[in-house]
Amino acid sequence: MATTDTIFQHGTLGLLVPGLFDGTITAKELLTHGDNGIGTLNGLDGEVIILDGHAYQAREDGQVSEIGPDESLPFASVHFQKPDVSAPLSQLSQAAFEEKVVADYRLTNVFAAIRIDGTFSYVKTRVAPRQQPPYKTLVEATATQPEFEGHAVQGSIIGYYAPHLFQGATVGGFHLHFLSADHQLGGHLLGFDIDQATLKVQHFANFKVHLPIDNEAYLQERFDNAAIDSAINKAER
Repeated sequence: MATTDTIFQHGTLGLLVPGLFDGTITAKELLTHGDNGIGTLNGLDGEVIILDGHAYQAREDGQVSEIGPDESLPFASVHFQKPDVSAPLSQLSQAAFEEKVVADYRLTNVFAAIRIDGTFSYVKTRVAPRQQPPYKTLVEATATQPEFEGHAVQGSIIGYYAPHLFQGATVGGFHLHFLSADHQLGGHLLGFDIDQATLKVQHFANFKVHLPIDNEAYLQERFDNAAIDSAINKAER
């Protein structure tokens, strides 16, 4: 039976920092743990957006395609959607939205899934470029990333808010991806303005991390917390 009180996360964002980009879970297995979420593919190949049981890849060339069941991911977070809150939103900038949601739904020290479906007057995304081994570090790999913009676009924002205490395991604060309804625009959100939309918020008491303990590179890595924090702030903000 699907549990709706837990975020399932494979890997940590911190393991991407030194360049551990090899996929260690298949899309098929990942989707047994949640039907909505975000992540990246093997080789840091673009941005993953998971909506209603379907996983999509936004690629560096701007194309969006559905991910096959055998494709693998080094990092992803998923949950089964059962929102606690559904509320209309209109005429909000990203900054105003983030301030409002954290205050209204008391998210400061809480894990929550964020989903927004509707029309956006402006959306700006970026997409991590595919890497080849031997891998660069995350900061080096994302130093140059293609960016994309949309105006008056319909679509969905999906992602998470996490307490800043958990920076490194994931992104402290908001970590959001976007997919347009026509699948012509997707990626990691850099900016957005909401026109008319519906917000869904789902609070979680449990944050489950599944680690790739069969991956030799992961077992040998010596992680540096200060470097991880700095790299996440550079690569994911």
